[in-house]
Amino acid sequence: MNIWISIGIVILVLAIYILVNYFINRKTVTELSQEDFQKDMRRAQLIDLREKVDYDYGHINGARNIPMSIFRTRMTGLRKDQPIYFIDANGIASYRAARMLKKHGYTNMYMLKGGYKQYTGKIKTK
Repeated sequence: MNIWISIGIVILVLAIYILVNYFINRKTVTELSQEDFQKDMRRAQLIDLREKVDYDYGHINGARNIPMSIFRTRMTGLRKDQPIYFIDANGIASYRAARMLKKHGYTNMYMLKGGYKQYTGKIKTK
């Protein structure tokens, strides 16, 4: 019986952790549908967080590649007075990048819902 109580506690703690992260992420960055993302992306800093090899294989025109692996060292080059539009592979790295920027006073951050894998607009390829 004690093992079931322990498992229940672990599941409860995990669920609370997931919910807290969900609400923190929702306040940090706004998810945009592909249609809304495309509408205003020309007026924003378009940042592709995927690794260079993936970016080189194909990316949205106008996107600047700052891979998540080096984002912390290059994030200070982003302007605070312009919106930031994030693109990543599947919608997870954008949350991490936005949380980092928020700690440094950045606001007005958006991400492509579902990430690049679900993007069906025009792309630039090699």
